[in-house]
Amino acid sequence: MILESRENDGLRGCVSMNHKYRLTVIFPILLLTAVLVMLIANIAMGPINISVPKIWDSIFGIHRQDDIYTNIIWKIRMPRALAAAFGGAALSLSGLLLQVLFRNPLADPFILGITPGSSLVVGIVVFLGASIGLNVIHPFLLALAAFIGAMIVMIIVLATARKIKNIVTLLIVGMMVGYLCNALTNLMISFAQKEQLHLFTIWGLGSFSGFSWPETLILASVTIILTGGAMAICKPLNALILGEDYARSMGVPIKKLRIFIVIISCFLSGTMTAFAGPVAFIGLAVPYISRLSCKTSDNRVLIPLTVLLGAFLTSLCDLVARMALRPAEIPIS
Repeated sequence: MILESRENDGLRGCVSMNHKYRLTVIFPILLLTAVLVMLIANIAMGPINISVPKIWDSIFGIHRQDDIYTNIIWKIRMPRALAAAFGGAALSLSGLLLQVLFRNPLADPFILGITPGSSLVVGIVVFLGASIGLNVIHPFLLALAAFIGAMIVMIIVLATARKIKNIVTLLIVGMMVGYLCNALTNLMISFAQKEQLHLFTIWGLGSFSGFSWPETLILASVTIILTGGAMAICKPLNALILGEDYARSMGVPIKKLRIFIVIISCFLSGTMTAFAGPVAFIGLAVPYISRLSCKTSDNRVLIPLTVLLGAFLTSLCDLVARMALRPAEIPIS
């Protein structure tokens, strides 16, 4: 009996080690490979297909600056491909952190009113800008307006988070702010002219087209830095999953952690929404898929996998949006 018990313990240990090896080594390598394949596919495929050898020569080899393929790759497709990958990673991580904070798999960046806040300020810029004679609004101005809207909502939510102890109240406040922003946006839409409504609708559908290198680098920098910040708080996040009372007993400063999570989530989703418009499904679906496929709640494993899976799925969706009805393009949302 003792020998059988030891054999069973040994088998369980082997299974556990194999599962850990898959989660920490095999899955990340497979997802990283898939992301790289999608990046190449997004650069290669479009109204004009470009072969992989030409892509390789354009990036690493000798090429002429006036070559049409070089211009397409460097000025159009590569910024867009990288933006889709980093944008998907940002939204996925934002959704995962909010799901941990609220201990609710249905939480996503929309739930705190971040995206509705961005839409409201963009609507104000579009509708008021046209009313004072601005017929052409620069895309960077729309991005700045969306980011300001996200930050305003973040300040409101942070002020609430500092005052209250109940996480459910914070959730309700975020939803109320979101509903208020949506109501004001719909009010402006009801009085908008056709040209204004068209511009706002195009932004609201979400798209990675037109990304420039400065915008891509900003999005990539924010995503990389805040992913590192999220990895730094993995242990407090794991304690928070088991409840605030347990986390408090383990010495976790709940209020500071809550504020830190909200700041990271708002900056991630706000930056993404500012440049690409609202993309609804990634922040909700990807963390759930990661948790379901990994069968673990350990954020040391979930955060890297969620970031990579978000980058892959968003890149795939962007490729489908470009290729399904080419040369026409389907909005990403």
